[in-house]
Amino acid sequence: MKGIVLAGGLGTRLHPLTSSCSKQLLPVYDKPLIYYPLCTLLNMGVKEILCITRASDTDSFFNLLGDGSQWGISIQYAIQNEPKGIAEAFIIGDKFIGRGSVTLILGDNLFYGSSITAGVKEDKEFLGGGRVFAYQVPDPERYGVVELSNEGKALSIEEKPSSPKSNYAVTGLYIYDNSVVERAKRLKPSSRGELEISDINQSYLEELKLEVSILDEGSTWFDAGTPDSLIQASQFVQSVQKRQSTMIGSPEETALRNKLITKDEFDEIANNYSKGSYGNYLRHERNSS
Repeated sequence: MKGIVLAGGLGTRLHPLTSSCSKQLLPVYDKPLIYYPLCTLLNMGVKEILCITRASDTDSFFNLLGDGSQWGISIQYAIQNEPKGIAEAFIIGDKFIGRGSVTLILGDNLFYGSSITAGVKEDKEFLGGGRVFAYQVPDPERYGVVELSNEGKALSIEEKPSSPKSNYAVTGLYIYDNSVVERAKRLKPSSRGELEISDINQSYLEELKLEVSILDEGSTWFDAGTPDSLIQASQFVQSVQKRQSTMIGSPEETALRNKLITKDEFDEIANNYSKGSYGNYLRHERNSS
C-alpha cells in the first residue's frame, strides 16, 4: 500500500501565520506539523509516500524531509497548483498510486493511539473498498459527519451539515482500493468549487463498500488547522512527552521501532542533531534501548 500526505492548500484559517509559510511546516511543540501524519503512515506500514504541496513550498518540504531514505522510506513530491479539494489528491497521484491501494492523510492531522493502526499494518494490500476513521467531537458541524447504525455500519455521510445526524466526525485519514482514482476523476466540483472527499466516501457507501473504524477512547485526533487546535495539539504533545518521557511524531524513532532503519543508522542521525531537546532525546533513546 502506498501513502499520500496532502500538504497543499492556502491555510487561510491560520492567516497571518501561513501568509508566507505552509501550515504543515508550523511547529507543534518541538516538531513540524507534517512529522505527525508522516509517522502515522510509517506506523501503518506505508513505505512509499507522495507529498503533495504548493509549488512555492516544495523546496522547503524537500529541505526538511528529503527523499525519505534516512528513515528507510521513499518520499516523492507533486504539486497542487490550486486548492481544488481533498479528492484531487488521487488525480494528482494517479501515476504514483499505480494499480495498488492507497492511504491518504491530511498534512495538518495529528493522530495518537494504537486503534488507528490496529488491523491495518497487517494488510499487505487493501482490497475491500474504502475505510474511514471516525472520532466523536463536540462540534460535528465543522466536519464531514458519518451516521452509524446500531451495528456500527455507515448509513450516511454529510459534509459540514447544519443539523448533524451524529457526533462522529470523519477524520483526515482514508484508505481506499485502486478504484478511488477513477472515482475521483468522475467527480464534479461542489458548490465550493472543490472535489469533495465526502463524495468519494458516498460512492463507496452506495455500493456497501465503506467501512468505518471508530477511534477508541485511548486515541486522540487533532485537526490542527486553526489557531486554537494548533496550540491544543502542541499542549497535548508536550503533556504526553513530559509525563511519559516518550516522543510523539519522531520519524527517526518511528523508523527504528518499525525496523526501517538499523540501530547504527539511528545512532548516526542522533549524533548529527545539536544539543537541543530533540537531539538529546534521540541520544538518550539510543543509549537506553
